Amino acid sequence: MPVTTEVRVRYAETDQMGIVYYANYLVWFELGRVELLRSLGLAYSRLETDHGCILPVIEARCRYRAPARYDDEILIETRPAMMRGSVLKFAYRILRKAAEGEEQTLLAEGETVHVVCDDQLQRKPLPEKYAAALRVLMEEGQI
Repeated sequence: MPVTTEVRVRYAETDQMGIVYYANYLVWFELGRVELLRSLGLAYSRLETDHGCILPVIEARCRYRAPARYDDEILIETRPAMMRGSVLKFAYRILRKAAEGEEQTLLAEGETVHVVCDDQLQRKPLPEKYAAALRVLMEEGQI
């Protein structure tokens, strides 16, 4: 805990000044969620196809601490922060990967809140296999 995903900032993710456009942090949050599930042996895509569940974002928050720039190596730390009924919350930290002998720099931190729904946007429970895996990860984070 947390699950960490490494990404290199692409030119297309930056503005004219070479600084990452703010909305790309939300894209990285999604990448972190997908990779968190993959690390548990679960696939976000299978949640949709096998269980008929989607996880629409109902709230997103991001606090920007320092700019990410073109070609930076960044780390996306993702962890499940809360599960209550059909509501899930994930927490994220985006860090610039440190060079040898340096400290990582916190670039942004945030959260997304999701509701588990069917394709008609009716609430439904998260399949137990997914809920159990997230619970284990949350319990590990509390040690």
